Amino acid sequence: MTGEVQFREVHGYRRAFRMTGSGPPLLLIHGIGDSSETWTPVLPDLAKRYTVIAPDLLGHGDSAKPRADYAVAAYASGMRDLLTVLNIDRVTVVGHSLGGGVAMQFAYQFPERCERLALISSAGMGREVHPVFRLAAAPGAGPGLALLASLPVRTAARALAPLLRAAGGAGLGPDLDYVLSRYARFAKPTARRAFLRTLRAGADWNGQAITMLDRSYLAVNLPTLLVWGGRDGIIPASHAAIAHAALPGSRLEIFDGAGHFPHHHDPGRFTEILTTFIDTTDPGVYDRSTWAGILRDGRPHPEPPSSGS
Repeated sequence: MTGEVQFREVHGYRRAFRMTGSGPPLLLIHGIGDSSETWTPVLPDLAKRYTVIAPDLLGHGDSAKPRADYAVAAYASGMRDLLTVLNIDRVTVVGHSLGGGVAMQFAYQFPERCERLALISSAGMGREVHPVFRLAAAPGAGPGLALLASLPVRTAARALAPLLRAAGGAGLGPDLDYVLSRYARFAKPTARRAFLRTLRAGADWNGQAITMLDRSYLAVNLPTLLVWGGRDGIIPASHAAIAHAALPGSRLEIFDGAGHFPHHHDPGRFTEILTTFIDTTDPGVYDRSTWAGILRDGRPHPEPPSSGS
């Protein structure tokens, strides 16, 4: 059971999503240049326990690709609106890569609707990112991306894939084949434009430009799970340690040998970890006065180092 792609119109735009299973609602948000298809290895098992909603973000997959706002905050609002159309109130939110940034923004903008947070190789923890994203975010990258997505170049890339794989996968390691399959979608101009708008809303030549670290203290009462691949060549695993330190009480799981897609590397382990996390935590409860108190107290400052004796 992988969930057939369904469609709803939201704000006049076609929104694609997969919805399957029954039980407590679980929202799965994919990364940049990807789609809800990324979750197919784990959807069947998750659907046995949960109502799984896996959307294609605006500008991605089978959703519309208009000239629109592709910032993380806009994506978070889009998730709220889609859930409202589907008559779903509160969810456990799982976000991969860019989707992790969207998940964190969703929890920040709509804390009353977020029960738990699971971040998978998430954006928003530091500046570092694979060089290809820095290049794509640079001014004038559009024509270059169009050339790379042309049929002759894509054909050459497929032919060279074994050589690239033997040489380390161009820094992508175990993710090379999957990433190559995704980038073929950029042959369509609308997909390229949406990708570039999305990327430039959160990154530039110097790397990731947005962060959740300044607001992470607000998640003190929100159960949070972190999952990372030990060989992630897109967002380095060092960001997992940063996130773990910044998110109070978070759980951290590293998949040794996995790249940027740990849910592809070992779907069974991923499903088990996520299910155990949900089973062993109580849903976060939003209380306005508590939230206000945390905001007024502000971000905690690190304790000064001990001077010893």
